[in-house]
Amino acid sequence: MSRKRIFIVEDEGIVAADLADRLDQLGYDAAGQAASGEMAIKKIAATLPDLILMDIVLQGNMDGVEVAEEIQKLYQIPVVYLTSHADDATMQRARITGPFGYVLKPFEERELHMAIEIALYRRETEARLESLNRKLQTALDEVKTLSGLLPICAWCKKIRDDAGYWQQIENYIKAHSDAQFTHSICPDCYNQVAEKQVNSRRNKSKTEPL
Repeated sequence: MSRKRIFIVEDEGIVAADLADRLDQLGYDAAGQAASGEMAIKKIAATLPDLILMDIVLQGNMDGVEVAEEIQKLYQIPVVYLTSHADDATMQRARITGPFGYVLKPFEERELHMAIEIALYRRETEARLESLNRKLQTALDEVKTLSGLLPICAWCKKIRDDAGYWQQIENYIKAHSDAQFTHSICPDCYNQVAEKQVNSRRNKSKTEPL
């Protein structure tokens, strides 16, 4: 099984290096690092990691929340926020981006590992559900249904279509559904045909000269 690739967005170089070492010990690959939001967006676009560890306070003009918002617009990559302190307004902004978790600094390795595993599992589960929903929608789009009143001849059982033409009932149903037909004969019809054949033979025998 391939190791999951995790991108680190952290403005403190020592913390970023420590995170990379811990990720390696936990069985993950560090997909890259960035100290500013602008650089993070460029590198994430190039690497497309499985998960992003995102510090809220960053170098440059963008903070981690703004970077996460931009990433979610472009890619569906789970984000776990790293933070030591943040005011209520910032945390409210962070929640709106739909993060997959938070890790408070200074973090314990067990806490970091748990947050990563939960985020990866949640993303995999969501991806499976999204795939199933797409398959279901495709199946529903392919289903054709018959509805409303169908003009049908009481004698020959042909159906009149929207253009005013009369079609055999099996041809009409095939054109408006995914049904396929195979032909047979029901017991009632079989008995009628057999009776007609017997009567025909009887009448023929009566008219033949002795």
